[in-house]
Amino acid sequence: LVVAGGAGGGGGYYGGGGGAGGLLTASATPTGTITVTVGGGGNGGNSYGSAERGFNGTNSTLTGGLSVTSTGGGGGGTFGSTLGSGLNGGSGGGVNANYGARSGGSGTSGQGNDGGDATGSSSAGTGGGGAGAAGVDHVSGTGDNGTDGGIGLQSSITGSSVYYAGGGGGSGYLSSGSGGNGGGGNGTSTQRVNGGAGTVSTGGGGGGARSGPNQGYGGNGGSGVVIIKSLTSATSTTGSPTVTTSGSYYIYKFTGSGSIAF
Repeated sequence: LVVAGGAGGGGGYYGGGGGAGGLLTASATPTGTITVTVGGGGNGGNSYGSAERGFNGTNSTLTGGLSVTSTGGGGGGTFGSTLGSGLNGGSGGGVNANYGARSGGSGTSGQGNDGGDATGSSSAGTGGGGAGAAGVDHVSGTGDNGTDGGIGLQSSITGSSVYYAGGGGGSGYLSSGSGGNGGGGNGTSTQRVNGGAGTVSTGGGGGGARSGPNQGYGGNGGSGVVIIKSLTSATSTTGSPTVTTSGSYYIYKFTGSGSIAF
């Protein structure tokens, strides 16, 4: 299981939620040394001075005995005619709808989904995409309410079912969206409060912020995770993965970069 870092939520007025990091699975006969890179979460957008979109998460990769690259999540949009759209990523970022209809950032096929769209002007942001579903759209005429981030996907690779890669919730003047299952951070409808952060080691996107100048940030994206399950015990590891067992399997959970050899 290879999950990239989630993106940050948009700052400024009514930021969109950050997209979740891309989620991929792969299998191979373990041979040699596999290098593991765990992507970091992107920072939330800044409201201090000029508003910023959330920043994209970074990729998680496996190289060596098998090659896998999951793409970092796309940052949430912020206030402005050119900055309102979410960014593309593993899952795409949600939008800011102050300047009218626009589309969420695009997710990467096979890894995640698009950020929520807006069909008209409102004081709200849409949710970022998750690995299991797109961020929720904001429909014109439904009020200044942020929408929810897309749900992540469940994996039982560790022996227990866990959600990963949920999208961040959008901000709104009246109410904010919730983050998707899988570590997505909640948006906020309260001024001078940062958007909720994505949960570490899930690839969840950060929540959007409702904030004027000098009043807060979008939530940071959650870092990614790489989990390797094998019937064969590793001969060596670096990077201090957590090692558990499930039945006849050995489970190696990397929350930081390292390597594993078989």
